[in-house]
Amino acid sequence: MSYELIALLMFSSMMLLLLTGKRVFGAIGFVAVSAALLLWGDGGSEIAFSAAMKLMKWYPLLTLPMFVYMGYMLSESGLAEDLYRMFHVWMGPLHGGLAIGTIGLMVAISAMNGLSVAGMAIGASIALPELLRRGYDKIMVTGVIQAGSSLGILIPPSVVLVLYGMIARQPVGQLWLAGVFPGLMMAGLFILYIVIRCRLQPHLGPALAEEERQQIGWGEKLRLLKAGIAPLFIFFCMTGLFLMGVTSLVESSAVGAAAATFTALVKRRLTAKVMEETLRKTLGISCMFMWIILAALCFGAVFDGLGAVNAIEAFFVDRLELGPWQILIMMQLSFILMGMFLDDTAMLVIVAPLYVPLVGALGFDLIWYGVLYTITCQIAYMTPPFGYNLFLMRAMAPPEVTLRDIYVSVTPFVLIMVLALALVMMFPQIALWLPQWHYAR
Repeated sequence: MSYELIALLMFSSMMLLLLTGKRVFGAIGFVAVSAALLLWGDGGSEIAFSAAMKLMKWYPLLTLPMFVYMGYMLSESGLAEDLYRMFHVWMGPLHGGLAIGTIGLMVAISAMNGLSVAGMAIGASIALPELLRRGYDKIMVTGVIQAGSSLGILIPPSVVLVLYGMIARQPVGQLWLAGVFPGLMMAGLFILYIVIRCRLQPHLGPALAEEERQQIGWGEKLRLLKAGIAPLFIFFCMTGLFLMGVTSLVESSAVGAAAATFTALVKRRLTAKVMEETLRKTLGISCMFMWIILAALCFGAVFDGLGAVNAIEAFFVDRLELGPWQILIMMQLSFILMGMFLDDTAMLVIVAPLYVPLVGALGFDLIWYGVLYTITCQIAYMTPPFGYNLFLMRAMAPPEVTLRDIYVSVTPFVLIMVLALALVMMFPQIALWLPQWHYAR
């Protein structure tokens, strides 16, 4: 059997196991270890062992549980609710102001958590009921929360970019910095859309009533501003110290986790229940990601041993005679297609052993490609019929928000994301300027 056929058999076997509903790391790891044993005998067991040791020795992986812990501490202790209340009061007088404040909340949560699920949970539980009660259009606000929560996998500290850095062997610090401007640009485009839409159709996003605005004095506004500063203080402690060179990447994650815990303690919200829930959820998420990374490393090692990457490159370049940009666009389209059925982690570990070396061989920057991959995942998350965010929203939304409403709501935001993806592809310096400037110093 040729190596190309073996690689195709491995890939199809893995997809078949995933379709049966097996856990992602179990399906990928089983195929990888089975193929290694069949190809190289008892010596093939060393591949899985080597992958495990590589995972345990990868120092930046320490950032993963720290940032997950920080995000859950903010959520469980109610600090995220304070932040939303601040946006609610300060942005409410504008048409669509609460929706704009929700995007601001999502950006802040993304900058302190790194997971889209956390943003979705906070948005659906805190922001969505309030927006609906205020008379906002249910279709528009449903799309706002889904789009805003997707920023969590792009704005640092993105857990997905940590995973990409591990598999692509790229520095996580550069990947995080590369995600800053594209993430803020996308948030800005969302806000611009909300402003224009609510100006043309004011009934979609009514402003706070005059009576309610008069009831909220400047004292209340300043008190809420003070409450909202605490999460921003945590973000400065974490990211500001890293950018100034005071702390390393891992040290900044530890500072962020400690700052979140200290803030909850000062505000007298650090109860035994809050700590238990935070630790339990952090352990669950961190272990899941570690198993997935381990399976991905093992699968990638077998693929490297087969030379499958060279075979795929020859197929695209020599047989199909496609140019580098055509191949890159086909890769992004395949991510969107897979995103209708899989989450971002599963997509990455399935195709990274194939795509990442090919992207490098085509002459593209792997840091830049990490941002492209992440934006494409955001699009795939919200693409009907089986986008990951669509079903998360359906599970968390109130009964009056139907599945049809959810499908319709994402259309303008998906188009905005496609625009953002095109801009980053045409102007790579949107993603690469900040890491190049920072590390040049």
